[in-house]
Amino acid sequence: MRVLQEGEFERVGGMKTVKVKVRLICATNRNLEEAVAQTRFRGDLYYRINVVPIFVPPLRDRRDDIPLLAEAFLARFNEENDRRLRFATRAMHILTTCKFPGNVRELENCVNRAATMTRGEVIEDMDLACQTGSCLSRVLWLPAAAAPAASASVAPSGSGCDSCPPARRLAPPAATPDSDPDPEFDGDNGDDDFDEPDDLRAAPELPQRQRLIRAMEKAGWVQAKAARLLDLTPRQLGYALRKYNIEIKRL
Repeated sequence: MRVLQEGEFERVGGMKTVKVKVRLICATNRNLEEAVAQTRFRGDLYYRINVVPIFVPPLRDRRDDIPLLAEAFLARFNEENDRRLRFATRAMHILTTCKFPGNVRELENCVNRAATMTRGEVIEDMDLACQTGSCLSRVLWLPAAAAPAASASVAPSGSGCDSCPPARRLAPPAATPDSDPDPEFDGDNGDDDFDEPDDLRAAPELPQRQRLIRAMEKAGWVQAKAARLLDLTPRQLGYALRKYNIEIKRL
């Protein structure tokens, strides 16, 4: 705190004040405003580091970056593995249609996975996991409304590629006596209504602010649950709440 405020510090056991001139850059995927309000993050620290905030949009909102990033990841893979792989035009087109809810890290994982499995020197569209029904994004983001006995389901519009075939649902891990599931995400916590189809997904004509408020009210103002209703990540929901100046109610 002293370094941030005064630009100086003293070494442990030292008697001399050391002056420093640094530029601090911080990054987080958490909602610090909410953390400060809940006393989970120091307010005095927040106001010292939050001088010029920069909000980076998700990768799906800057699709022009996808080819550049994909080529960079592939070039790194080639250098590390002594390969000469390149993308086919169709494969690159499919990458640019993906929503990538995991953003840049998910894109890197997708490129490395396809490059590892490709036997030739060209990554074709069928070398991408999403084209064989095994897209990790679509599997992880399958809606909870799918019946347990169903072997396949269509992923929500917020995940996967526009041209993806249906993905197989991953079987839930078997419960063990030592398991300690998070009650907020436990399917048996009494919030069964979150496992049913919700009219919020089917009502795009509603104003965005109204949809957010309705989702928060239905979720009891729990952001994680409201995000599930809207097929958003908690971070995306937190950004939307700040954008539309929606105050979080404490129940």
